[in-house]
Amino acid sequence: GSEPVLPDIDGLDGAGAWTSERATTADAVPGRLVVIGGGVVACEAATAWRSLGAEVTVLVRGRSLLSDWEPCAGEEVARGLTGLGAAVRFGVTALSLARDADTGEVSVETDDGGVLRCDELLVAVGRRPRTAGLGLEDVVPGYPASAADRLPVDDTGRVTSVPGGWLYAIGDVSGRAQLTHLAKYQARACAAALVERAAGRPAEGGPRQPWSAGAARTAAARAVFTLPELASVGLTERAARGAGFTVRTAEYRTDDVAGAALHADGYRGHAKLVVDADRRVVLGCTLTGPMATELIHTATVAIVGDVPLDRLWHAVPAFPTVGEVWLRLLEAYGL
Repeated sequence: GSEPVLPDIDGLDGAGAWTSERATTADAVPGRLVVIGGGVVACEAATAWRSLGAEVTVLVRGRSLLSDWEPCAGEEVARGLTGLGAAVRFGVTALSLARDADTGEVSVETDDGGVLRCDELLVAVGRRPRTAGLGLEDVVPGYPASAADRLPVDDTGRVTSVPGGWLYAIGDVSGRAQLTHLAKYQARACAAALVERAAGRPAEGGPRQPWSAGAARTAAARAVFTLPELASVGLTERAARGAGFTVRTAEYRTDDVAGAALHADGYRGHAKLVVDADRRVVLGCTLTGPMATELIHTATVAIVGDVPLDRLWHAVPAFPTVGEVWLRLLEAYGL
């Protein structure tokens, strides 16, 4: 598994700060909550606690939320948080923390010269693999290789740096996407590989074999439960261009689909498709808005199956549903 990363902030050890575990198990709503971070955990927690009535302030060191997503995703979540009444402050870093022993109030000194006071503080700046204390330094050459302490694996879960191939790792420790559903996917593949090899077979033959979790590298679907919901799979436009693909994109406002108005009043959402223009297959997709987490699976299937756009065009969505956005995206692309 993994554990929260704790940044180097003066006074953090004595402030009794929340991490993601405490943020999801607390039995009372704090009057004032400061969230340090701009990733998925920070955004989800800020949304949840603000919805429950806490006064929430989010401190983001960078200039956007969810910086590894498409820009539209972070923009929509920032708009959603402020619409709920939360304060989102960009370009602000916490310098020191102190909890008053008598009142329990936490003071947060920031690098812009301000001081925030709150009842609880959530630190959500990332997670790292939990590999310490297992004795890996005795069996894994070069461990620990970095502060991340990951265990790089092949698609069957076998740790690539261990001679003899006897050590396997799945989930967060493998350095792949830290998602529950992908850890389960890796577990199924790893179990199949172990059975295959125990029978004297090599467990080889390509990415679509039952003992391969290769899709975790190219088609890792992510779901974020904020207001609005976010979902993505595959590569962002920036990542696809960085990987050397010839990229074309298509974008469409999901709220312009007829089914959106039937699904919810005031529906607001955005859809973006990233396409390999040479092969005409989907490389990535990002959705925002109600039902985004349900709609993303269509893109996952398209990416895993390398479905050409010309064939995807014939997968006609029903009218009037929100899923009609797929037709609109393909029209926007130029089919």
